[in-house]
Amino acid sequence: MNIGAFSMPAAAYFNPSVYGDLAGMNGWIWRLTHVLADMKFMAIFSMLFGAGIVLMTDRPAVQGRAAAALHRRRMMWLIVFGLLHAHLLWYDDILFWYGLCGLVVFPFRRLPPKRLVLLGIASIGIASLISLAGGWTLESWPSEMLESVSNDLAPPADALAAEITAYRGGWVEQMSERVPRALEMETITFLSWAVWRVSGLMLLGMALFKLGVLTGSRSPRFYRGLVAVAGLVGIPMVVFGLRRNVASGWDTPEFFLLGLQYNYWGSLLVSLGWIGAVMLVCGNPNLARWTRPLAAVGRTAFTNYILQTVICTTIFYGHGFGLFGRVERTGQALIVLSVWAFQLAVSPLWLRRFRYGPLEWLWRSLAYKRRQPFRRLAHR
Repeated sequence: MNIGAFSMPAAAYFNPSVYGDLAGMNGWIWRLTHVLADMKFMAIFSMLFGAGIVLMTDRPAVQGRAAAALHRRRMMWLIVFGLLHAHLLWYDDILFWYGLCGLVVFPFRRLPPKRLVLLGIASIGIASLISLAGGWTLESWPSEMLESVSNDLAPPADALAAEITAYRGGWVEQMSERVPRALEMETITFLSWAVWRVSGLMLLGMALFKLGVLTGSRSPRFYRGLVAVAGLVGIPMVVFGLRRNVASGWDTPEFFLLGLQYNYWGSLLVSLGWIGAVMLVCGNPNLARWTRPLAAVGRTAFTNYILQTVICTTIFYGHGFGLFGRVERTGQALIVLSVWAFQLAVSPLWLRRFRYGPLEWLWRSLAYKRRQPFRRLAHR
């Protein structure tokens, strides 16, 4: 879903009708990515991040105060990386959120799975209630605030033109759009939405790790059940919400009251279905050769995340090819497939010679306060 935020005005992420053609294949690509990808992969990555906190801090070599200190350093450096990424490259950063939420959830890592699930769902529910409260009270807001919210969802033509002009300009010109949006993501969006949802998902990830769901320890029947729930409940819920938003024309009060809710909750079920599908594939020895490249991308996820930003901003922004607002959704899909193919090909080759991705190595070295081994020892 990031490709839309890279290539088109920000409002088109939530309201695709404000920019770009939605007829024919363009419309189907948007529907497909909304149903199967939007908020789903972020949910998966957030759960995996939570599982990683348990895995990293409960190792015999790092325990007690040492584990807490190491975790704090890792999260603080992630916050720094996120700020640099958001303000210098691309406003829609998640590293800043992950660093802060990683600090929030750390004290809960030793709770039993049941309590982690309850806390996680409760935390996710708070952001949902905030959105519902906004929708219920929106009509009573001062007119200037209501106009501002409406313009975020359906900007006037001059605002769209200004955003397009900025991103087609040079790096300095882009700052007029990038920095205010980054600050909004780091303050208003974080406090009203991200801290609750992302922290809740991390808590769920901790629970799923302890229950063996994320380690492949459950039965194939269990994972097929996750896929079935996604297909029978999660996807229909998201599709219903999509149809409702289309029918309302992305009406502002309706969108904030209920329009967001179907995908907000349905995405949790669809993400669990994706986890089930991946575990079924990874558990099949006949498919091992096809899953190794995906595992390599996962081991270099930080580097690949920033690399995607570098590639896409070079394609779409004015310091590169300046294609912002010029590529339809069909073209965006082809770019996504091309970038993924490149990363699936290069990541395994990189890990043959190096222990970590370059940014993983830098992050690890900063967290441990000493240079970490980087190259793999040559086999003799």
